[in-house]
Amino acid sequence: MGFWDVITGRTRPKQPQLDSLFLVPSAAITLETTLGLRPTGTGAACYRAATGQAFHQVQADVVELLNADPDAPDVEVSQDEFGFTWLVVHRDPDDPAALCTDLHAVNTALEDQGFGPGLLCSLIPFAGVDGRRIGLVYLYKRGSFYPFAPKAGEKERDNLLEINLRDTLAGELPVEQDLGRWLAVWGAPGL
Repeated sequence: MGFWDVITGRTRPKQPQLDSLFLVPSAAITLETTLGLRPTGTGAACYRAATGQAFHQVQADVVELLNADPDAPDVEVSQDEFGFTWLVVHRDPDDPAALCTDLHAVNTALEDQGFGPGLLCSLIPFAGVDGRRIGLVYLYKRGSFYPFAPKAGEKERDNLLEINLRDTLAGELPVEQDLGRWLAVWGAPGL
């Protein structure tokens, strides 16, 4: 922060660290060994869709890029009840590294085309044998992760599990320290 920023009270926003997505496969091993949670094979990037032909062309290009390879994952675009767009990628649950690579490509492509301000988060869901589901949410604008643990069938969160996940992953991922930014992502794909 510079002298002028201090005087005017302005701060510079933290820059996204998309490479942090590549830390998720290691965290996945920790989640499986300590809590019995495994990747579901689904991941999604959430963004606020811009209006206009340019954005729709970029979105179509990203989907085409991911679908170009015959071994590429299934990709679909969906919208949630709040009007946010999710680009959903399906991969083999045993290959979280490929899923994170795909999510990185989606975020990078949108960012490179000037749509970075519309990027909100990326989500990697995990499931336990007991049926519980959690999501690791990467906050694009903060460059950090937080756990989201919805309770089955309700719009309630399992706060104790979220805190446990935070503590478990603290050495693996950059965890968001401001609990006020741990937003619920109700209706997110894969949860």
